[in-house]
Amino acid sequence: MDVARARKIADRIQQIVAEMLERRIKDPRLGFVTITDTRITNDLGDATVFYTVFGSEAERTDSALALESAKGLIRSEVGRQTGLRHTPTLTFTHDPLPDTARHLDDLLAEAKARDVEIAKRAEGAQHAGEADPYRKPDENDDEFEDSDDEPSERAGHSAT
Repeated sequence: MDVARARKIADRIQQIVAEMLERRIKDPRLGFVTITDTRITNDLGDATVFYTVFGSEAERTDSALALESAKGLIRSEVGRQTGLRHTPTLTFTHDPLPDTARHLDDLLAEAKARDVEIAKRAEGAQHAGEADPYRKPDENDDEFEDSDDEPSERAGHSAT
C-alpha cells in the first residue's frame, strides 16, 4: 500500500468527520469537539480519529459517548465520500497533546514569573565575601616564591 495514498485518505476522513460533527450530528452530549488528526493503517482497514474536547472531564466523557453512538453514521458517510471498496472501521481516541501543551505553557509561565521575582530580590544585593575570591601572590607571600622546586617537594614528598 502506498503511504502517500494512505495519508491522503486519512486527511480526507478527518475532513469528513469534522464536517459531520459540525453539520449533521445533533447529539446534545457532543461538546466543542475538534478533530486533531486521523491515522489509517496501510491496508486501509482501520482509521483512528484523534479529537479534543474543550470543557470539563464530564463534557469529555459525554462527547466520547456521543462519538461512539454516531460512529455508524459517520462510517457510512466516510465510505460514501471516499469511494473505498471496504470502509475502514473508525476508532475515536481522545488526543492528550493539546492538554499537555497547555500544561507545559502554564509551567513555563510559572517559571518565568518566579525568575522575575528572583531578579527583583537580587536587585541591589551584594555578594558575600570579597569581590575577587581567588588568591594572588603578594610580594610578602613566601608560599609562592619557591616555584623552582620540584613538584614532589611541594607536595610534601622528599626526593630520595
